[in-house]
Amino acid sequence: MEVRGGIAVTPAITVGKAFILDREQPRVTQQFIRQDKKTVESEKTRYLKAQSKAIKELKKIEKQTADTKDISIIFCGHRLILEESQQEILYTIENNFFKAEYAVHHLMQSYQQNLSSRRGELYSRRISDLKDIENRLLKHLTSHKNISYKSLRKPVVIVAKELTPSQTALLPLNKIVGIITNSGGQTSHTAIVARTRGINAIVGIGEETNNIFTGDTVILDGFTGKVVIRPTKKTIDKYKKQQQQQKIKTTSLQKIKQLRSETKDQHSISLLANIENPFEVKTALSQSAEGVGLYRTEFIYVDHNHPDEETHYNAYASAARKLGNRSIVVRTLDLGADKDFGLFRTVEDNPFLGCRSLRLCFKHENVFRTQLRAILRASVHGNVAIMFPMVSSVEDIKKALDILSQVKEELHSQNIHFAPRIPIGIMIEIPSAAITCDLFVDYVDFFCIGTNDLVQYTLAVDRCNENVANYYKFAHPAIFRLIQHVIQVGNKHGVRVSICGEISKEMIIVLIGMGLKEFSLSPYSILEVKKMIRAITLQQTQKIAKRVLGLVHHDDVIRYLRKKIKNIEKEYD
Repeated sequence: MEVRGGIAVTPAITVGKAFILDREQPRVTQQFIRQDKKTVESEKTRYLKAQSKAIKELKKIEKQTADTKDISIIFCGHRLILEESQQEILYTIENNFFKAEYAVHHLMQSYQQNLSSRRGELYSRRISDLKDIENRLLKHLTSHKNISYKSLRKPVVIVAKELTPSQTALLPLNKIVGIITNSGGQTSHTAIVARTRGINAIVGIGEETNNIFTGDTVILDGFTGKVVIRPTKKTIDKYKKQQQQQKIKTTSLQKIKQLRSETKDQHSISLLANIENPFEVKTALSQSAEGVGLYRTEFIYVDHNHPDEETHYNAYASAARKLGNRSIVVRTLDLGADKDFGLFRTVEDNPFLGCRSLRLCFKHENVFRTQLRAILRASVHGNVAIMFPMVSSVEDIKKALDILSQVKEELHSQNIHFAPRIPIGIMIEIPSAAITCDLFVDYVDFFCIGTNDLVQYTLAVDRCNENVANYYKFAHPAIFRLIQHVIQVGNKHGVRVSICGEISKEMIIVLIGMGLKEFSLSPYSILEVKKMIRAITLQQTQKIAKRVLGLVHHDDVIRYLRKKIKNIEKEYD
């Protein structure tokens, strides 16, 4: 038995037999054609016929996936690249006398080489897309055939060095129960397609796929990212038991989808979703999210190196329309530090304390203005709010509001419509902002406490540094006191307070007891948190919060909360 780690894509447990996918990519060698007009025109025609077939295929996939926009848009992009590269390939055939196959391979390889020297998920995704496009064209230029799954008698787990988005989109769901790949990330196009189609996938496990053979039993743990190869019977039984428990839990949670998010004594608690792109709205709503409390707009840069105003606008407008009258809080770009994407090439000794987020937006004001224009334009399509991250002083918010005001005037002079009243909020994630939050109440409509950075900056712990991971403690008395102060100020001045970040359900109970009524969570956490909220009274949460605020040590808090949660879970299980 071997256990390997990768990147989990879908929260699920899968036990199945491996099927090694040999892609048998067409081998392309350097080939030339005769240098006469008739041969050149014939080769160009051969390429155009192959391109036409490839585009026809892509349009068919777009049509088949039209109700799942996050898949459809990927293949729309492939089609556009095919169309835009046509002239360059024809030029290569005509002037370099390359055979069509080699012209395609040469161009796509040059694109990939330019991208391979750059780091980041954006470039990995584009390389994968280019490989997919090349394979599609070569298939029609050669006698290469599609992989057939018809001979499979039982559902299998596909194991491959990599899967293209096309291959993933066309996998027969009655034959495939999981995917394991060498490469890929959680936001790669292949991962997005797998997640959307409900296929359990572990990606990025490296060369470890070489240790898996067709017929081997494999276990995919979509909660931890573990792949268990040739497990023992005891391990299989353990995971099958977890699988069954997860099914029962999922069925149980489905029953409360339509129920209100409220305590046993009917105090409403709003549960919203954190999203990174408009396609996740569908998932959020399926998990009974009441809206979007945090739209992390910086992830638009994963798909687009330098998105223009229309790209921003289309993303925000799409999300707003899908939500209808539900609220959506659009956070302005939080780029820098761990979300650099290689865009501004700023090298700093300590990027978390450097030019990131709102500071970066002030430095690159043209980028900031472009985004603000797009958000304002999108505001006519729904209940949109704007939130500024990494605010450390009143000067920050005044400067941001001044730029926003100028952008509004520009749109007004151009007769471009936007909502007349757009709520404005700030992230409370720097201790200076938490301590002086009373100074912001005249400028904003809401506070959103960002727990991840608040813990990091308050306790002087780099949350990405494994050497100090044991110092990163949410249950530190300083964190609770800062949050309590923000809640009290918000309540006193009528400023709404919410929280977002990676929060455990134990901490949510404490925060409700401290007076917090709004949480923005991962979509997949919402139903479980709702179930817990419905099993407890407000008075119980207040007693728990009072006890926790009296404890000094982090470990004492955790032990106390786990005991309390265990008792609560007994009530609703």
